[in-house]
Amino acid sequence: MAWYDFLTPVLQPLMDLGPFWAILIISLAISLIITLVYKWVTDQKLMKSLKGEQKEMQQKIKALKDDPKEMMRMQKVAMKKNMEYMKHSFKPTLLTMIPIILIFGWMGAHLSFEPIYPGEPYSVSAMFEKGTTGQAELIPDKNTELLSNAVQEINSEVTWKLKSKTEGTHTFEVKHDDQSHTKNVLITTELEYEEQFTNFQHSDLTQLKINYDKLKPLNQLSPDFSIFGWQPGWLGLYIIFSLVFSMGLRKLLKIY
Repeated sequence: MAWYDFLTPVLQPLMDLGPFWAILIISLAISLIITLVYKWVTDQKLMKSLKGEQKEMQQKIKALKDDPKEMMRMQKVAMKKNMEYMKHSFKPTLLTMIPIILIFGWMGAHLSFEPIYPGEPYSVSAMFEKGTTGQAELIPDKNTELLSNAVQEINSEVTWKLKSKTEGTHTFEVKHDDQSHTKNVLITTELEYEEQFTNFQHSDLTQLKINYDKLKPLNQLSPDFSIFGWQPGWLGLYIIFSLVFSMGLRKLLKIY
């Protein structure tokens, strides 16, 4: 069980709406929480005053282009005001940091990659120490079919193609010389997957990797939908949504 799995009962129902809408709703919820905490924790009268002083300083500095000495002095005063503003802004950031890290961990575990569906071909790779030679063999479980040769020559990396027929966790084993390593792969129709990488120490085989396809949330709107040709993942889409929501909420709630 991962450290963020306690969030699943709360956030999993959003996944039924699809990744795009799940990211949008989570972004809105986080932006609202951050904005409200910021408003409650900070002295808004003081923040408004500091913001006004910052604007005044900027205007004065612009007007002092012909007086470098006075401009430098004013810039130092402006920096002090900026530092004071940032100091007051830092407290709400500390309060919201841990919940956001937990939610980000959960989103990364559910929204980074496309799931592997029953009967869908996928591939796994084994990475070896530089200079490792010989052959590597992949042994799948009884419900998984190998679509490539089980035994392959090692060339720093070996990749196998597979297909698992049933939902659930499947295990494959990779053998090299007298060494043996296993990794699980999750076959599901839900937005879930096993960790992509498993690393090994004191072994010629250093890493086993599941080669997932990256999740493209905008595909839920349309397969060809993009932002000026860009197909952002969950994090890029979250950043866009959170910037829009945060600016809108700050204006709506008159927060400084």
